[in-house]
Amino acid sequence: MMEPIRVLHNIASLHFGGSQAFVMSIYNNIDRTKVQFDFVVTPEEKKDLYSQVEQLGGRVYVCPKYTGKNHFAYCKWWNDFFTEHPEYHVIHGHVRSTASIYLKIAKKHGLVTIAHSHSTSNGSGFSGFVKNTMQLPIRHIADYLFACSDKAGVWLYGEAATRQSNYKMIPNGVDLERFSFDGAKREKVREQLGIDEHTFVIGHIGRFTEPKNHKFLVELFAEYHKSNKDCSLLMVGDGELYNAIKNQCADAGIAEYVIMPGSRTDTENFYQAMDAFVFPSLWEGLPVSVVEAQANGLPCLISDVITKDVNLTDLISYLPLNNKKIWFRHFDDVDAKERKAISDANKSKLQPFDSKRVAMELQLFYLEQDKKGK
Repeated sequence: MMEPIRVLHNIASLHFGGSQAFVMSIYNNIDRTKVQFDFVVTPEEKKDLYSQVEQLGGRVYVCPKYTGKNHFAYCKWWNDFFTEHPEYHVIHGHVRSTASIYLKIAKKHGLVTIAHSHSTSNGSGFSGFVKNTMQLPIRHIADYLFACSDKAGVWLYGEAATRQSNYKMIPNGVDLERFSFDGAKREKVREQLGIDEHTFVIGHIGRFTEPKNHKFLVELFAEYHKSNKDCSLLMVGDGELYNAIKNQCADAGIAEYVIMPGSRTDTENFYQAMDAFVFPSLWEGLPVSVVEAQANGLPCLISDVITKDVNLTDLISYLPLNNKKIWFRHFDDVDAKERKAISDANKSKLQPFDSKRVAMELQLFYLEQDKKGK
């Protein structure tokens, strides 16, 4: 029996996040007797997805974090790596800030190179400026330009590049069955979380980082709660701002109405407990959690800066971040409706985002490209 080909993913971290959710969705749904994934990450605590990767047969390599000052050491690490590991014919890069460096080295060693855009911003300040500058050559270096949405593709590669034959918009696949609504699960999860049957639950799933805009979400809930006492805020995730947001809830006097269970692998259960999914991000590529929430039948109230590529059903409402009253009106409208599963019509619209379909398309792509490498 032939050994599977091995595709190398450079992903910076195996802690929970959007690009990680995408890769693991593909990894769980490909035929691993034909295609195996291995990962290059930067130094970090071995938690979250490490055990899952190991169970699925993946290998994890640790490369130094790029600081600028270690440019030559960083290049040497990648050169040495490809020399020592000739088994890799394809590299899929999810780290855009240094992609123009490691993809160029990979090409020199004969690999087929894929760049993947998962975002639409590098943030502000000097760090954002440096990242923006470093990523400019990517469109000229990578063999293939992938993006989670066309908005993310235009942002990273430029509009002209998105019309090239080597550009592909790859949907962030979701296991539609896993995230489907289940009334019995809803009752059980709400009971476990101490949520009353009639309480209106505003929910969010995402890392506690600046782009997700948790600060606004807490302000929004605190103000809405003043005149709507029977409601709770459920925020699932972890990240560098977790404690700051927890303190914000305490300072606003709403801590007893806010549930923050941290980082979880069973996110499908938490969607069941929600009545509205709220996603007020400052910028995004294509948020997987918004697709998952739609699969669960949840009305999704999201900021109007988020790509229209995620507008897959009639469950999406785009709202401005400078007008809280509009969000409150939508809360009231959702609260007045019965919680139910996704309609057949909406489920049909989600089919292009089905994780099994996306995984099979990528599997065929990897197998074709592996023959071209070296």
